[in-house]
Amino acid sequence: MDKILIAIDGSESARKATRFGVKLAAEQDAEATFVLVVPALDVLPAGGFGVTAAAPHVLTAADREPLDEAFRLAEEADVPAHACLLRGEPVDEIVAYADTIDADVIVVGSRGHGALASALLGSVSRGVLHEARRPVLVVRGNLVHEPAEPALA
Repeated sequence: MDKILIAIDGSESARKATRFGVKLAAEQDAEATFVLVVPALDVLPAGGFGVTAAAPHVLTAADREPLDEAFRLAEEADVPAHACLLRGEPVDEIVAYADTIDADVIVVGSRGHGALASALLGSVSRGVLHEARRPVLVVRGNLVHEPAEPALA
């Protein structure tokens, strides 16, 4: 395994995926490539009654923060890393970029920032699983289970 693509978005689930992906890269002596997809357009309110307008997304320091955090983790683990900030639909961009760099595996978090995330998998992780033509590793998010009570004899 030479190239691991790690999709990030700043969510806690993506942070877990980043930590896991960096650890995997260190174990496999592979390079990590972090991909963050920002929207091409921002939808803005343009008046009353649900009217909206779209404007090109302007990159901010907040957009780059997850990439900076990922680079810090890779540096601490002595893993060579690259990053790519893409614009568009996350699933399409992640899958296309993985193909472009011929990634051996795509690592994604199970749930991200999506407002309509499902109970089991977020829409991006589900889409990447469906569309990718290479292995996808989904790192589970923070699902907390209560410990079971021991059975009384």
